[in-house]
Formats: sequence, structure tokens, C-alpha cells
Amino acid sequence: MSRIETLFSRKKERVLNVYCTAGYPELNSTLEVILTLEASGADLIELGMPYSDPLADGPVIQASSTKALQNGMSIAVLFEQLKGLRAKTQIPLILMGYMNPVIQYGFQQFCKEAAEVGVDGLILPDLPEYEYETMYGEIIKKAGLDFIFLITPETSTERIKKLDRLSSGFLYAVSSSATTGNEKDFDQVAKYLQRLKDMQLQNPVLVGFGIKDKTTFDTACRYANGAIIGSAYIKALEQPGDIQSLTQQFLNQVL
Repeated sequence: MSRIETLFSRKKERVLNVYCTAGYPELNSTLEVILTLEASGADLIELGMPYSDPLADGPVIQASSTKALQNGMSIAVLFEQLKGLRAKTQIPLILMGYMNPVIQYGFQQFCKEAAEVGVDGLILPDLPEYEYETMYGEIIKKAGLDFIFLITPETSTERIKKLDRLSSGFLYAVSSSATTGNEKDFDQVAKYLQRLKDMQLQNPVLVGFGIKDKTTFDTACRYANGAIIGSAYIKALEQPGDIQSLTQQFLNQVL
């Protein structure tokens, strides 16, 4: 089993996936942030590869990407930083990013190097399912990486079932069709999440977009295997203080 599958076989509920931006707040913060998140209670890390045109990201994560790019972060730098990762932790790690920089790097080379440094899965929101099925999926599978598709409240039942079949690791349930970081009325998304729960999908489901504190995390966990926090954590890192204390304080307010 992959590290992600092993996690969900061991922990079937209240799984916390935390998003952080590679190279933020400083270029060399990446490993420190990952290890501190694990020590503070995160189960899974979603590491964002900064990109100048991140379509699914709200202003907070966009700003962190801009800062990371200014710091000098790139895919090559990130892989260099991650070379020592598996000597220090076995926490599952997913890279989240966009197709343009990955294709520029070389898709096959990217997957190969990601696997070599201990990455477990990929989230590429702008990779369409057709291209995944016909061109890129085999490369991802050959590298031994999980691939996570996103679904929204507007995704049809038929398409949800197909994306569930194509995904491995887990299915990313976007709480609404908006960018990350927006306020959500969780009463409004409850029916959507209940619908997903009733479908008995083959993959675990994690809820993302709008999860920011204990209340929203607890609500998401009533309907799914866990949730993903991104913008709220990036905001926490913007505050005065060191990464360790800011991270610990933030996750103490969530768990």
C-alpha cells in the first residue's frame, strides 16, 4: 500500500490534511514547515508548488505563491529540498500544482523525481480526465504516485463515480465552486457532502475550501473522512513569531 492508503487504513476519520506553499515564508522553510505540521498533529501534507497563475487558489495562497517565487522557489529547488525528507518522516506528502510548469519541467521526469524524493501523490486541478486517461495517467502510475481528482457540488453523479474510479489515495471534495479561502455556509454544503457519503465511494473523501477552524473541521468530518486546511494556515504563518509556535498554536485551535 502507498503511504496515503496506509494512513486511511489506520485512520478512517478526522484525517487532517494541511496545505502549505513550498518556499514560504522563506525559501528554506519547506522541510521545517512539513516536520512542524506533523509534530503538531497533521496527518497528511499537501505541498503547493508556487505558480504565477494559480486558477483554483484564493488571494491568500496566491500571495504566498508570489512570495515563494520571489524567494527563488522552483520545481528543481523543491526536489533538492525534499531529498532528505524520508530520513526524517514518513508522513504522506502530496504535491499540488498546475500543468504548465510541470510540462515545462518534463512530465515524465517530474513524476520520476517526485517519487525518488518520497512524494506520494499529485493534485493537478487543470489536468482534464481525458488527458489523464489517454496521456498522463500511465506515467503517474508507473512512477508509483497516487493521483487525486477534485469534485464540486456541481459535478454529476456519473462523473463523480468516474473520477472516483480514476483517483487513488483519496477524492478531494471541493465544498463549493469557488477559490480557496472563501467563507462557506456549511449548512448549504451539508446536502452535497451527505450525497457523497450516501454514494459509498471507493476512495476516502476529504473536504477542502473554506475549512479554517475547529467548527468547520468538525462539520466536514461529520460527512467525510477528514478535511483540508490551506488559506487559514498560510494566514497563521503571516503572524509575528516562529514557524513552530505559530503552527502549534494554529493546529491546537483546529483539533
